[in-house]
Amino acid sequence: MGNIERISGPLVVAKGMLGTRMYDVVKVGEEGLIGEIIQLRNERAVIQVYEDTTGLQPGEEVKSTNLPLSVELGPGILGNIYDGIQRPLEVLREKSGTFIGKGINADAIDRKKKWKFVADNSVKEGSSVRQGQILGHVQETEYIKHYIMVPIGINGKISGLKDGTYTVGDVIARVEEKGKKTEIRLSQRRSVRKPAPFSRKFRAAVPLITGQRVIDMLFPVAKGGTAAAPGPFGSGKTVIQHQLAKWSDADIIVYVGCGERGNEMTEVLDEFPSLKDPKTGRPLIERTILIANTSNMPVAAREASVYTGITIAEYFRDMGYSVAILADSTSRWAEAMRELSARLEEMPGEEGYPAYLPKRLAEYYERSGTVESLAGKTGSVTIVGAVSPPGGDLSEPVSQGTLRVVKTFWALDAALASSRHFPSINWLTSYSLYHNDLEEWYIKNFGEQFVENRKELMRILQKEAELKDIVQLVGAEALPSEERVTLEVGRMIREDFLRQSAFDEVDAYTSMKKQEFMVSSILLFGRLAHDAVSAGAGADRIASMKVREQIARMKEIKEKEMEEASKKLKHEIESEFSSLLKEYRQEGKELLSENGR
Repeated sequence: MGNIERISGPLVVAKGMLGTRMYDVVKVGEEGLIGEIIQLRNERAVIQVYEDTTGLQPGEEVKSTNLPLSVELGPGILGNIYDGIQRPLEVLREKSGTFIGKGINADAIDRKKKWKFVADNSVKEGSSVRQGQILGHVQETEYIKHYIMVPIGINGKISGLKDGTYTVGDVIARVEEKGKKTEIRLSQRRSVRKPAPFSRKFRAAVPLITGQRVIDMLFPVAKGGTAAAPGPFGSGKTVIQHQLAKWSDADIIVYVGCGERGNEMTEVLDEFPSLKDPKTGRPLIERTILIANTSNMPVAAREASVYTGITIAEYFRDMGYSVAILADSTSRWAEAMRELSARLEEMPGEEGYPAYLPKRLAEYYERSGTVESLAGKTGSVTIVGAVSPPGGDLSEPVSQGTLRVVKTFWALDAALASSRHFPSINWLTSYSLYHNDLEEWYIKNFGEQFVENRKELMRILQKEAELKDIVQLVGAEALPSEERVTLEVGRMIREDFLRQSAFDEVDAYTSMKKQEFMVSSILLFGRLAHDAVSAGAGADRIASMKVREQIARMKEIKEKEMEEASKKLKHEIESEFSSLLKEYRQEGKELLSENGR
């Protein structure tokens, strides 16, 4: 126990703190504000407080819990919304009203609700168990089976395990090692700053299907991979995060609103309970955990919110689930680090950020991966972080530190956003380093032509960009017909395939099979158009073909109608080009006949 000596915003210096450890959680002042020790100097401890310190006075007591910052994990965690330190916001609102009062705390999981626990048949009375081993399960939702695991660091012989109906606080078994007995409950606690152990890590080889065409086709992210979406204000970072949360094929979604505006989190809270999960038809919220630490909440809790989210994600990964954690945005987390670093009077790095910023970013993204858990199950954590560089300047420290560690880069473009092209991912500056890793999966599921089509798509877009520079100087009419056709096909790819509406019931999500159909249709049009030009057809005539309108409406085709529609569209493309070639051949014959006379 110590006493407050100095207060500087969210930072508090307490003296008389001998015996405390780094990252211990403490209760600060008479109101018991939650804080964490981040620096120790002899008997003095520097504490970052996760609540508003207004009214705090020097001399008030500081009590250490002798425990690290941790989260409670167990049945009932899904569908909840927490703040950065895992306090349930719905419960806090009932206690203190719209604005959270200081020093108010609540259990992260409902302690009264009872769950039906089914013990694993492989675990016998008196048998040896190890950390991470599965003891049984609880059916948390219709879709998610919640596995109960031996807490990290616990090994020994088990006793008393049996089926039954329990609350998360009830003892379901005991593990004895060297005479010491540890009680096992449905819930457990994990430190947020220490990555969860696993048996081994695998190469990322399966894509995270998002239903967003520009991502799935051109810049995919693997399950267990990392992606960053930097962009200026208004470029659509949050909308992309929302789309991934709604449509990606991850089993569990952890959405972290880190320092974002309250109205954006409100939109998530309003939408998710009413959205239907395309996998199960159940409410999407049943497989989602929301962590809201908005811009008007205490700045120190932003850092905690990111670690809270990744720890929850690792917990479900250890059960064998595919988890996607979406952080919006890591720039606000970095700003919180910068503020706390300044108050600690540390030597500033580039643009005032602390020198350890790249290390913290790397440590966070490195907690992703596809792994074999200690229980022998294969699960993954995919991390997607939004970055908000000031003015869209990607040379700033947070963007650069992020790009060093992520393998997929979705460059959001303000010019595309202002032209109403969404998702506003720039196809010329974005990249994905997962193509080689995922190629085998694409070939196995869609054939080699799928991979070739993706490469052809990028080749056309790059060629179109080169031609557009020439067009600005001399005009499109000065180009040969062959290159004008390339411009037209490039425009079709951009407008008919890459542009996608998040608010259209059909267009919001596109399956991989439909994406393949859309791309193959556009490329078929392109190949036949080049053949027609070689036969003497004009570029203007090709651009005005009736089938162009049908290609533009491909995105409106419903998934269940797609197979039949694809055959019909390809037939019409071939038929119209066949008619066009006959027309030009006939005109050629007539011209030859006239010249002969």
